Amino acid sequence: MPNKIIIAIDGYSSCGKSTIAKALAKYAGYTYVDTGAMYRAIGLYTLRNGLTAPADIIAALPKIQIGFILTDGAQHVTLNGEDVESQIRTLEAGNRASEISQIKEVRAFLVAQQQKMGDQKGIVMDGRDIGTVVFPKAELKLFLTASPEVRAQRRFDELVEKGEKPNFDDVLKDVNERDYRDTHRAESPLRQAEDAIVVDNSHMTREEQMQVIYGLFDQKISKL
Repeated sequence: MPNKIIIAIDGYSSCGKSTIAKALAKYAGYTYVDTGAMYRAIGLYTLRNGLTAPADIIAALPKIQIGFILTDGAQHVTLNGEDVESQIRTLEAGNRASEISQIKEVRAFLVAQQQKMGDQKGIVMDGRDIGTVVFPKAELKLFLTASPEVRAQRRFDELVEKGEKPNFDDVLKDVNERDYRDTHRAESPLRQAEDAIVVDNSHMTREEQMQVIYGLFDQKISKL
């Protein structure tokens, strides 16, 4: 069995982190962990239960169980045993996830779970602080970026595909606000790890960026 590594993928919202991470995990034969979905699940719980005060959210953490299941070949997130994959992908859940991720205790709660998932290596994990906080010693770190306008257009198209009727200016405003929250929060802000490889996919097709990323993985594995 070849040596397995931990792959940490960080970057801004709507950069395609989860799509890239899933494809890379499949290519490598690794396990994929969507950390953003874990924050979204807690965000959904707070929305459902009317929790807004940090103290109330922290007190509720022991009541929250997050899991991953395979459904029709796709990975879905569960919240206390319920498949909530579609519910956590709304703009509202995404915004709440960004807000609660600023709470130190929430991050500690999830980081501990994420680190345990990496005990056996052979995982691809994406998020905002994977290469800097969760797995600072990950063997391969990628930092994804793209212009806010490109990312807003991608998010806009996703929402239209889901049958929603978004306003592009609102989506762009949301992207910029999330960028600000993610990079300015006191706890584990989004930043590029010093040893991360930057991939700007503003003008790349999905196929082009995956060829670049597969190559980086192959290069890293060949050196082990």
